[in-house]
Amino acid sequence: MVARWVGNALSTMREHMPHIDTRVAAIFRHDRPIRPQGSTIVEAGDEVFFIAASQHIRAVMSELQRLEKPYKRIMLVGGGNIGAGLAHKLEKDYSVKLIERNQQRAAELAEKLQHTIVFYGDASDQELLAEEHIDQVDLFIAVTNDDEANIMSAMLAKRMGAKKVMVLIQRRAYVDLVQGSVIDIAISPQQATISALLSHVRKADIVGVSSLRRGVAEAIEAVAHGDESTSRVVGRSIDEIKLPPGTIIGAVVRGNDVMIANNNLRIEQGDHVIMFLTDKKFISDVERLFQPSPFFL
Repeated sequence: MVARWVGNALSTMREHMPHIDTRVAAIFRHDRPIRPQGSTIVEAGDEVFFIAASQHIRAVMSELQRLEKPYKRIMLVGGGNIGAGLAHKLEKDYSVKLIERNQQRAAELAEKLQHTIVFYGDASDQELLAEEHIDQVDLFIAVTNDDEANIMSAMLAKRMGAKKVMVLIQRRAYVDLVQGSVIDIAISPQQATISALLSHVRKADIVGVSSLRRGVAEAIEAVAHGDESTSRVVGRSIDEIKLPPGTIIGAVVRGNDVMIANNNLRIEQGDHVIMFLTDKKFISDVERLFQPSPFFL
């Protein structure tokens, strides 16, 4: 969490973002979920999840970047499709260096990328990292197709002074190994695909699923159907809905309007309800909650 918020209650969020409608959906502290309340004090190392309308996301991110020192220098490892795509997207706004271990591919990228400095070499080479001033790098991103190479190069970069390191991890077993280590962010390329598949196989009218925290938590978009006699949610205010443990309603989309959730907000037929689950084992309970039944009274 950004340093300026550490030691402050969530209720002070409005002071930093008075014109932005947003809400803290969950906090993870030492890998344990905490239900956010206005009196919750943010601690160093907390993972804080925000929910906001899409038009406010940039404003929220801008505020967080303003509070935290913005990135300037980025080093990428891996010149495959992901690495090359990232470099292309980032090079207009940041100082980008890319390390590629295949000489021919490095030469191709040097021709293709206009503002990225491309190196042929091994990202686990301490001399190379030192020569390229790894201690001045704000963000180190390893996205090769080799998990071990990504993890080891990121750990080395962090030890040599990189401010923040991010790795791409294919094997799920490795995710647990890096959790709580010097690796700041671990990403799985399967998450988006899994999320898309899950949205088709879920029961009830689940139109969107996003895996968070490497699959431990989930954000879900469900459509409310029925009426007060057939639905457990339609016609009820949020504080009247019996949500599964660790589930928070963050927002409700009604037509073109996005409403950040509060206890008095009443769910209507056709509403898209955005929820955050800190433990995905309760997903089936959420599905049942949104299944209308002619026998429900």
